[in-house]
Amino acid sequence: MVRLLGRPVFWAPKGTRRRGLSRASAAGRSERFGCRTIIGWAFGKGSAMQTQKQKMLAGDLYDAADAELQQDLAACQSWLARYNGLLGAAPDLRAKALRERLGMVGDGAVIRPPFHCDYGFNIALGAGAFMNFNCVILDVVAVRIGDRTQIGPGVQILTADHPRDAPTRATGLEFGRPITIGADVWIGGGALILPGVTIGDGAVIGAGAVVTRDVPAAARAVGNPARVLG
Repeated sequence: MVRLLGRPVFWAPKGTRRRGLSRASAAGRSERFGCRTIIGWAFGKGSAMQTQKQKMLAGDLYDAADAELQQDLAACQSWLARYNGLLGAAPDLRAKALRERLGMVGDGAVIRPPFHCDYGFNIALGAGAFMNFNCVILDVVAVRIGDRTQIGPGVQILTADHPRDAPTRATGLEFGRPITIGADVWIGGGALILPGVTIGDGAVIGAGAVVTRDVPAAARAVGNPARVLG
C-alpha cells in the first residue's frame, strides 16, 4: 500500500474536478471534502508504467487478480476478521481498530460489526458518522462519507463497476467510480448506492432504495431506481 506521512493515500479519481475537488499540486497537500480533510493525491496520470493498483485507484481498467491487489485484499480480510470480533468491545477499542485500516476516521465515527469492505484504505469516514450492522463498502476507489451521516443496517456502497461491452468484460478487467456521501445524510436500511453517485448534504435515502444517480442536497429519494420526491 502506498503511504504518505504514515497515512494511506487517496487516488485522484476521474470526474472529481467537476464535483468541486482538485488534485493536490504536490504530494502531502490536503484537500477538503465536505467538512473533513483527507491526504492529498500523490500520483498523476502521466506515467506510462502504472501498476494495476495505480490503475485501479485512478479509475482505469485494471486486473483485480494482480498479486499486489490480492495481498491488499488478504490483509483487509484479516483485519475484518479481527474487527468483526469486536462487537462487544468498548467503543474506543473499535475506533482504534478502524483507524488501523480506514483511510480516515473522524472523531466519534462508528461502524457496528459485522462490516465488510474490499481494501479499507479508500474509505474516509467523517466525524460522528454512524454505520449500522451488516454494511458493505466495495472501495476499489474513494468512498467519502460526511460528518454526522447515519447509514442503516444492510446498506451497500458499491464503487466497483464493469465494462458494458461483453468482449472487454470477458477479459476480466474492471474499474471503479468514486462515491461521495455528504454531511448529515440519512440512508435507510437495505439501500444500494451504485458507482459514481454523489449524495448531497442533508439528503434522505429511503429504506431499500437503489440510488443510480446523484441526489441533491436536502432532497428525499426513494424506490428502485431511486427517484427524488417533490
